[in-house]
Amino acid sequence: MNPSWLTAFLDLAPDDLEPAVAHWAAVTGYGVSTTRGDDGEFASLLPADGDPHLKVQRLGEGPSRLHLDLHVPEVAPAVERAVALGATLLADGEYAVLESPGGFPFCFVTHRAAVRPAAVDWGGHTSLVDQVCLDVPPRLLDRELAFWTEVTGWTARPAGREFHRLTRPPQGPLQLLVQRLDDDQPRVTAHLDLSTDDRPAETARHEALGATVTGVFDEWTAMRPPAGPPYCITDRVPDTVDPG
Repeated sequence: MNPSWLTAFLDLAPDDLEPAVAHWAAVTGYGVSTTRGDDGEFASLLPADGDPHLKVQRLGEGPSRLHLDLHVPEVAPAVERAVALGATLLADGEYAVLESPGGFPFCFVTHRAAVRPAAVDWGGHTSLVDQVCLDVPPRLLDRELAFWTEVTGWTARPAGREFHRLTRPPQGPLQLLVQRLDDDQPRVTAHLDLSTDDRPAETARHEALGATVTGVFDEWTAMRPPAGPPYCITDRVPDTVDPG
């Protein structure tokens, strides 16, 4: 019953939708699907090869954020197990909407995907959105890390003083990084990470697309896009199964 695939959803406030979709299409080099849903609120970012693992949703209210879809064979048993592990069920039906013990939103869905997209070559360097980083306040870390380890069935290992990485299956498009924040916040949030083999060149490309650098660190650069949630560009090498 472990998920076979993860999809990251950019949940976008109405004013953020158009500029955020344009930015992420340019950042990834992906196309944008036709909209779907009762009110045309959903769309997928379409890689040239492989199955989609990045999607967008127009929110009715509230600030832009991120959530995860976990792809499972059956929704009901996955929900039962997640609730037993401490999740809260918010809505149930064809798919289920839940929150982790620390309040991070996620869904169980059943549609299939199996082919991980390759990194995009930008003519001298490559990049790929291939990680979701869960930003966890210190008081929630132990329970949140245990929850995601159990609900995915992935092995967690330390990846630095404040990080734990969950080892994804070889076909998985997104790995999970759990970050212990220095400061407290009400609930767990998340951001996208890109891997690249040339961080300065990739950063310059994003700046040309309208993003702003908000911090430069030893192994990553924090970015703020023209609209929507912030993200990071990291030194991890694209297209490896479990980057260090």
